[in-house]
Amino acid sequence: MPGILIEDVRKRYGQGDTAVDALKGVDMVVGPGEVVGLIGPSGSGKSTLLKCLGAVIEPSGGRMTLGDDIIFDQGWKISDLRALRRDKIGFIFQAPYLIPFLDVTDNVALLPMLSGMPNSKARALALEFLEALDVGHRAGAMPAQLSGGEQQRVSIARALVNRPPVILADEPTAPLDSERAMAVIRILNQMASQYETAIIVVTHDEKIIPTFKRLYQIRDGRTEEQAGEGRSVE
Repeated sequence: MPGILIEDVRKRYGQGDTAVDALKGVDMVVGPGEVVGLIGPSGSGKSTLLKCLGAVIEPSGGRMTLGDDIIFDQGWKISDLRALRRDKIGFIFQAPYLIPFLDVTDNVALLPMLSGMPNSKARALALEFLEALDVGHRAGAMPAQLSGGEQQRVSIARALVNRPPVILADEPTAPLDSERAMAVIRILNQMASQYETAIIVVTHDEKIIPTFKRLYQIRDGRTEEQAGEGRSVE
């Protein structure tokens, strides 16, 4: 059973002569425990695809399956999309989008708290991921006190903390130096392996592209699978 299965997904903006087809029939499969790269030029549809799969925008057609659940088949098949995003999908964006009035620990602990985890356990789990991403020493800081790279690592911890079966990462290493970018990829690979998480990483980052065993290139709204180099990040 694939972790992520995308079949003939299309997305059209507008109507008539002014319509723009951002996705023209995308097919992808990512297995549980697999980290797959998604590459392509700017404007090719990478972020649109992630937003469709993350139930942020609605596709115009096609079918999307996450694990055992068909979430879209010519229309949404899940009644509560907010619960789907909260419990089943971890998001990592290029911008961190941290909540400015919560400290670092509570930014990371918020999702497990909302899912019903006791506050003390959620904060302890948050600290584990912060330490793994080398920002444990900033646990009590406010987002405005962090550097850009620190904010991004906190946002990655937030995406991982609920241990979702699917993680969608849009340029997660863009603001990071080589050492920390590789640390992020190591964490994502460990997460995938340990929890059978299916992960898609959209990237232009030439530092991390050689680490993927499989890649999809998207161009003009369609995807083509490519073999990656699969270099070790140990």
